[in-house]
Amino acid sequence: MVRSSHPLDPAGPYGIMPVSIHYTGAVGGYRDGEAVMKTAAWNDPALQGGTMVRGALWLVQEVGIGNTFTKEDIRQAFPGIAQADRRIRDLRDFGWILHTRADDASLTREQNRFVTEGVAVWNPRERRAAASAPTISSKARDDVMARDGFVCTICGIAGGEGYPDDAMLTAVLAVSSRPVRLPGGATTREFVTECKRCRAGQRERDADGALADALALPTADIDRLIQWIRQEKRDVSALERAWGRYLRLTPAARAAVRARLGA
Repeated sequence: MVRSSHPLDPAGPYGIMPVSIHYTGAVGGYRDGEAVMKTAAWNDPALQGGTMVRGALWLVQEVGIGNTFTKEDIRQAFPGIAQADRRIRDLRDFGWILHTRADDASLTREQNRFVTEGVAVWNPRERRAAASAPTISSKARDDVMARDGFVCTICGIAGGEGYPDDAMLTAVLAVSSRPVRLPGGATTREFVTECKRCRAGQRERDADGALADALALPTADIDRLIQWIRQEKRDVSALERAWGRYLRLTPAARAAVRARLGA
């Protein structure tokens, strides 16, 4: 479902007027509070930028956060441009969240959903800063997931497991670089396993509810929760690691484990 025009567009589907904005702390803004001018239309011939930049602006101006698009929509928007869909997928490296059917079971095979806008790749300074962020190899990524028990270190869900509050959505795990507070107060950056929903910021934001749930815990669990809060990281138990590893097995391997355990 692609929008016909941008909500700020006073001159038709493609003639968006430049908008003066200030950085407010969210990804995609400029730095140091400087005012910047967002570029005009994604299909402006005078626009200085490649397909990825144009694709990012197309998502913002035409698709809209929360809406869906298909490869056919991309082909119509970027006729004659080879691998335009791949260039748009490259936005994921800059914090853009684009869901497929693997992330959201309500989507068809042809659909993608624009979930979250990331770094403003049309801004060279923002793009360069993001490109210099820590990277991780495939082997190191696998090692991090194994260390974390193949579960999200924020909400505890395992890869492929359904969310209790959303039966249509199954968890997809990824590795992110996050600040971690160590015992004693020092802060460092560490690669951690997160599900895409937590990574996108869709977390519980009811402070009163969170506090009430915490106070209702047994004393031993409260102590454990306090430890997680102090280090800003959830420890994974041996039970959760075993469960995460089990979920990664093939159906035949799962059957063998169940047989050995008498399940």
